[in-house]
Amino acid sequence: MAEITTVPVSHPAVQDSKTFEALFFVSFVLVFFIALAAQVLFLKWRTWLPGAEGEKSLIKGVRSGVYTFLSHLN
Repeated sequence: MAEITTVPVSHPAVQDSKTFEALFFVSFVLVFFIALAAQVLFLKWRTWLPGAEGEKSLIKGVRSGVYTFLSHLN
């Protein structure tokens, strides 16, 4: 009878998820500090980020801008 061996399956979805989370975090921090500096200098930073124009809060605007940025990477 033939012997059956199993090969460990790598989980590319888990690796892709971790990569996306890391990229999102780095992008969020970068855009957050740019938006925070612009907010302190009374600049209209929401027009710089596509998707953030309609958001009222700083965090939601940054998150919208980062999601728009990440969608262009795919």
